Amino acid sequence: MKKVFAVLIACLPALAYAAGGSNEHVVSANIDLTDKDSLKRGAQAFMDNCSGCHSLQYQRYQRIADDLGMTEQEVTALIHTDAKVGEQITSAMSRDDGAKWFGAAPPDLTLEARLKSPDWIYSYLKSFYVDESRPFGVNNLVFPSVGMPHVLEGLQGTPVLQEDGTIVATGGALTAEEYDEYVRDITNFLTYTGEPVKLERERLGKWVLGFLFIFFIIAYLLKKEYWRDVH
Repeated sequence: MKKVFAVLIACLPALAYAAGGSNEHVVSANIDLTDKDSLKRGAQAFMDNCSGCHSLQYQRYQRIADDLGMTEQEVTALIHTDAKVGEQITSAMSRDDGAKWFGAAPPDLTLEARLKSPDWIYSYLKSFYVDESRPFGVNNLVFPSVGMPHVLEGLQGTPVLQEDGTIVATGGALTAEEYDEYVRDITNFLTYTGEPVKLERERLGKWVLGFLFIFFIIAYLLKKEYWRDVH
């Protein structure tokens, strides 16, 4: 038993590294999946800025509408293609065109938050900076040598990397605080998309643990009753 505990303790640093904690540029997103207004804003922001290249092929417009309590007008505003409300969310760009223009087809982002973590997405969207040596004129602190343009530059402004490692953006349509909130909303939405039933799962999990605890007590008392004469 002592050897098992020793192995588990030895594995903790590796698990922490695998979770992405080693990237000094990744900061907390502080998302809130119970904030439906944020999720609605994030859905609209994603569709307006990201859906031209990236799909959410494991999610449907109707599921978003049902989960977030969206009106028919709000759902219709999300659809920028000829897709129907009940269909999956696909990109307007074909994979062949994406591969030709970017060198590789832009990935589907349905499970991105589960793959990289919400903090990674939030930090990534805040970490673009001007780098004329790159094909699209920008680089990224969280994902060096990134192969996509900074699609939110019009909102953030022109991001310039400072000598102290910070990024200062000027000329954007949003203030720094407004841009942070905008990116947080997108991150919140992508986190929801990766696991739409997360809140329900956590709620049911508490009831399951409560049931198991009560069942354990009953089973323990029953065991004592069966073995009372033996001992």
